[in-house]
Amino acid sequence: MLNSMKVGNFIMEKRKAVGLTQQQLADKLNISFQAISKWENGTAYPNIEILKDLAIILEVSVDEILSGSEKNVEGLSYSKAGIDITYTNSIKREMSMHLETKDKRVLNGLGPFASLYDIKFPDIKNPVLVLKSEEPGSKQKLAMEYGYTESICHDMINHLVNDIAVMGAKPLAVLDTIVCGNAEKDTIKSLVKGVSEACKENECSLVGGETSIQPFVVDAGVYVLTSSIAGIVDKTKVIDGSAIEEGDSVLAVASNGLHTNGYSLVRLLMDKMPQIKLDKIDGLTFIEQIMKPHTPYYKAVKAMLGKDIIHGMAHITGGGIEGNLCRVIPEGLSARIDLSKLRIPNIFKYIRNSGNIGDEEMLRTFNCGVGFNVVAAQKDKDKVMKHMNQFYDCYEIGIIETGEQKVVFENRMNWL
Repeated sequence: MLNSMKVGNFIMEKRKAVGLTQQQLADKLNISFQAISKWENGTAYPNIEILKDLAIILEVSVDEILSGSEKNVEGLSYSKAGIDITYTNSIKREMSMHLETKDKRVLNGLGPFASLYDIKFPDIKNPVLVLKSEEPGSKQKLAMEYGYTESICHDMINHLVNDIAVMGAKPLAVLDTIVCGNAEKDTIKSLVKGVSEACKENECSLVGGETSIQPFVVDAGVYVLTSSIAGIVDKTKVIDGSAIEEGDSVLAVASNGLHTNGYSLVRLLMDKMPQIKLDKIDGLTFIEQIMKPHTPYYKAVKAMLGKDIIHGMAHITGGGIEGNLCRVIPEGLSARIDLSKLRIPNIFKYIRNSGNIGDEEMLRTFNCGVGFNVVAAQKDKDKVMKHMNQFYDCYEIGIIETGEQKVVFENRMNWL
């Protein structure tokens, strides 16, 4: 039970100990000095939203404010180790609103030890779970630095869903993990909101996860994100490239830029040429261009799944076209890609020219404008392109031939 007089006296004592007047403390908290006066005379309590900031200013813990007394300085506590249970519990309460879902398969919410998800699928005869984990790489460092907190969550979830969509899977449920050095409520709330909204846009549910506060392990202000997904597909409808045949067409589906790969090289370029950050490319600054969220492809391909139209798909991430398309090409076949057909966004041309980067390095590091590949029979390629072009630019870049090398490039990219 809170004792308002005890709490008020403690706040007043600690305020004076750090040499602040009521007005000075109010200014630091961006509130009125009357609020401070009400706390100290025991007629009101500090709002939970500012308890953390108040504790920092008074050089005490939230628990000490609420108990109205300083804990034994010789004793150890979780708060002194950098984790305040009262504060983290308030963060969890705010998370709960973003875990609300209309998906009736989600059987519980925030609070239980684990999430429950109903996996009855009467319309799928041989259901197979498709599982994947992902993190947005070093792009998240730039996201935190330049204020793209929610945006990086869309990067992570879009990347994750794309990785299971290539196998013909429908996304179901996501679990996220946030590791940080200190828990800043607004940042945590923004991250959870971003993940939740990205899940809804990809027709799946954020069902739970973990926020791990690790002071003295992770620096204060640093956030490391990762997430895992479960999807579902009928065993007879898995798309793994085994249906690819000689003569099939290789189609490119456009990216909107870098997606989530190549950022270590980009950060090196920014370190060497810091002035490029505000350079304009197609009306956007360099930072705005490279921080565009990863393109989501599930909604574009879902209408074609399970209809034996698509023989194979590849999500073009680290390693570029060659490093990813090869993963679905059967032994004895080769995808011959005409590089002159690639429609390369200007951001890649800018990076290439600014960093004096060779074509081979560009192809290995970036998607160069191709975020997704679809392999289909010649008789179906026009149907696929017509459908995909309702969502993203889609065009033919190659053909499947017999051969030992799974991906072969011909001609040169057009950088003009």
